[in-house]
Amino acid sequence: MLGATALLPVMSEMKLGAETPEQGTPVYELRTYHTFEGKLDALLARFRDHTVAIFKRHGMKSVAYWTPLDEPLAGKTLIYILEHPSREAATANWKSFREDPEWVKVQTASEANGKIVEKVESTFMALTDFSPKV
Repeated sequence: MLGATALLPVMSEMKLGAETPEQGTPVYELRTYHTFEGKLDALLARFRDHTVAIFKRHGMKSVAYWTPLDEPLAGKTLIYILEHPSREAATANWKSFREDPEWVKVQTASEANGKIVEKVESTFMALTDFSPKV
């Protein structure tokens, strides 16, 4: 029977838990937008007509966009994933996006009749070693 000390060299070679992505490794951002009642169509139009193109200009790669089918999120939620070159790039991308004059104009115009988004959730993620290529 092996003692615990015999397993230490083996355990030190194992990857345990989540790891921080290496510099230069893409990170993925899961974003969930909860809209005010009746505002999902306005949000979808803003993304379709403007936001996605502005994201691209600021180095934010759109992976996919979804709308939930089931309650309580159906009809008032947009979920999407962005790819950023790194976590540091994500911070810089969002800063430049928020300061983009076209974005400021689009956001202001789309909210002329009131705010669209009630709450935003953001989670940064790294691909696992067994993930299919994105």
